Amino acid sequence: MTTSPVHPADDEARAIARTLLDRAEHAALGVLLDGAPFVSRIAFACDGQGRPISLVSRLSVHTRALEEDPAASLLVGEPGPKGDPLTHPRLTLQAGARLVDREDAAHAGLRDLYLARHPKAKLYIDFSDFRFVRFDVSAAFLNAGFGRAYDLGPGDLRR
Repeated sequence: MTTSPVHPADDEARAIARTLLDRAEHAALGVLLDGAPFVSRIAFACDGQGRPISLVSRLSVHTRALEEDPAASLLVGEPGPKGDPLTHPRLTLQAGARLVDREDAAHAGLRDLYLARHPKAKLYIDFSDFRFVRFDVSAAFLNAGFGRAYDLGPGDLRR
């Protein structure tokens, strides 16, 4: 019988995952486009409860794909300046995307929070094609370096 190399979440894994989410300014976003995987880079932030959000344009391919199918995956974590990039922690999130229109009561709060994290977005945040997307995480996988893999749930990521 084979033992799984993936460990259940523990306090250290939760702390590493939370740190990755709190520090991330960008993420890789995976969506389904006509039934095939499509990956792009997005600006990234978390709302007050630690849930991932981004500001997206209706003109982008990934936004149109999320309108068709809200299934998404995010990869958070950048390689460090030295060493093998695969030794640096990264967090994969499986999520459903919820697009937040300007009329939504949550929009103003997300706008303020997002601008605090990405002040240069002030140049385009109010353009009519932009809106927020909130990612409802259903599962997470933390690779904290060789031999340090963990399964996490949404509750493990909350502040």
